[in-house]
Amino acid sequence: MPMDINESQIKAINHNKGPMLVLAGPGSGKTLVITRRTAKLIEEYGINPQNILVITFTKAAAEEMKGRFGRLTSGKCNGVNFGTFHAVFFTILKYAYGFQASNIIREEQRYQYMRDIIEQNNLEIEDEKDFISGIFSEISLVKGEGLDLDHYYSISCSEEIFKKIYEAYDNRLRRANLIDFDDMLVLCYELLRERQDILAIWQKKFRYILIDEFQDINRIQYEIIRLLALPENNLFIVGDDDQSIYRFRGAKPEIMLNFQNDYPNAKKILLDTNYRSSANIVSKAASLIKNNTKRFEKNIKAVKPLGHDVVIKTFKELKEQNSMVVANILQYYKLGIPFSNMAVLFRTNTGPRALIEKMMEYNVPFQMKDMVPNIYDHWIASNIIAYIKLAMGSRDRGIFLQISNRPKRYLNRECFAESQVEFAKLREYYSDKDWMIDRIDKLEYDIHLLKTMSPFAAINYIRKGIGYEEYLSEYADYRRIKGDELIDTLNELQEAAKPYKTYEEWFQHIENYKAELKEQASNRRNKDRDSVTMATMHSSKGLEYEVVFIVDANEGITPHRKAVIDADLEEERRLFYVAMTRAKEYLHIYSVKERYNKELTCSRFVGELLLDKEKLIPGTKVEHKTYGQGEIKENKQGRLVIYFDRLKKERTLDLEFCVQNMLLTILEEKQ
Repeated sequence: MPMDINESQIKAINHNKGPMLVLAGPGSGKTLVITRRTAKLIEEYGINPQNILVITFTKAAAEEMKGRFGRLTSGKCNGVNFGTFHAVFFTILKYAYGFQASNIIREEQRYQYMRDIIEQNNLEIEDEKDFISGIFSEISLVKGEGLDLDHYYSISCSEEIFKKIYEAYDNRLRRANLIDFDDMLVLCYELLRERQDILAIWQKKFRYILIDEFQDINRIQYEIIRLLALPENNLFIVGDDDQSIYRFRGAKPEIMLNFQNDYPNAKKILLDTNYRSSANIVSKAASLIKNNTKRFEKNIKAVKPLGHDVVIKTFKELKEQNSMVVANILQYYKLGIPFSNMAVLFRTNTGPRALIEKMMEYNVPFQMKDMVPNIYDHWIASNIIAYIKLAMGSRDRGIFLQISNRPKRYLNRECFAESQVEFAKLREYYSDKDWMIDRIDKLEYDIHLLKTMSPFAAINYIRKGIGYEEYLSEYADYRRIKGDELIDTLNELQEAAKPYKTYEEWFQHIENYKAELKEQASNRRNKDRDSVTMATMHSSKGLEYEVVFIVDANEGITPHRKAVIDADLEEERRLFYVAMTRAKEYLHIYSVKERYNKELTCSRFVGELLLDKEKLIPGTKVEHKTYGQGEIKENKQGRLVIYFDRLKKERTLDLEFCVQNMLLTILEEKQ
């Protein structure tokens, strides 16, 4: 950040009383504005530091903000309250109810409660970790939005089961005199609504409230803040609606969009200068985000010159993409850019397995920003490996139990009485049921066949010949999840096994991969290590790098296949925008044409950033991949009428189709 402060920043910093909305684009200096405005309140407006509350969303952000403020004021303005929403609300509850840290449920305890509830209700859950995580997200949503449990539609299980789980979990917390983070919000809101005397104490305490990353606020957090800000409403909110990416956690960008409706006298300032990224990156990112309809209009300017072109490339297959990423990283390193100034961003944390292996192969040091789930620990992988272990000669009871009814064979647990299983004894157990003996014979035959296969061929046979794929489809229906996601895991597993000729070789690779991930986990906190950051788009927020690679920019990945309604698609576009704006100088966006022998198309977002729709006006010269050069005659309701020179006639084209398939490029803008 330069020493001089721009006009918009000065206006925000100088704001004294009343509500203010500060729209802070990427790299526009929002932390500078918050810390300097806080200092201004104390040093020039005479506000007691203890009457100022600065709220962030994470503990790390609160500590960083506090540190920046301390350095700015040389420690002369101590007493300002810096904290997260949860920390602030817990302080209020502590005062009113005498809560202590021991009253907050520990994360591992929370998960154990849920495991117990699952077991008590005899729920058949394969993906326990994902299921529990999904249930907790839904509980947060219900509590945070104050939703009626009787009319809530669960995406994790049936409504009946969800209600039963919710109530059992809630009751268990109450019996143990414990609260979770969602309870903090609910209890605090109820307290401040019902106890005017307590509310008045905290209103007097927090006369000036500043909130960072306001676009991530949820409904109940906002309602509490509105109560605390009364009657003066000295509410200074800073954020960027274009970077709201936590809707799945209950964040509501419309709260920010409607802020001036709630506070009609609120002033609005746009921090429209990007100090981080080159003009090329800023321009491309703007072309993308303009496609969202529910947003504040902005014209973000770059301080830096044009810089390097954004590199957009499509590869035939994943292997080529990953090889290019590694080659580029090594090239940039040779040019003097440290590994720590480079990042590879992907949509989900299940995506980078093949790239991790490629980085390991070339000894490129890297650090995972997120805890990457080990695909070999996935329950599907566990089932597949169990089949292979049987093929390798194991007759362990536990392994048999794991696969006995995947797919359904109607084998009950009692028939596996011994620690070592014999097929002859299984037949003896079902001697009066010919149809069951047929199933046992088929299982023995399948295991025998698998014995001679390569890992890749074995997985293919398990999914097609044995019927495991059909089993996954049935399980997906039971769990109310998309079967495609389970099939993707199976595809990923099969692809991972492809290079290995024997089971022994593959198992050795699995152990090596596990060891690497373990080492990565232990290195995550080592900030001094010169290593490439590998992160999901979500966890990249707030970070910046000289070089950024966005990989797997394909439809179904980004935007994610789950994004079907407009609100979801707009959030996915914001997420891609966040990823793009992490780059300072070099931005690479890569996609593939094929994955798991399936054709893929490039993400629509790539088409949108390449083609600024606002520039598609009559008179603009364009080039079509098939029809050649032409001139736009009309742009009406998503239909482009273009006169093509080579064809010597007009064609009417669907704009969205052209954008998504990157068929059009602008040659010359109308003057």
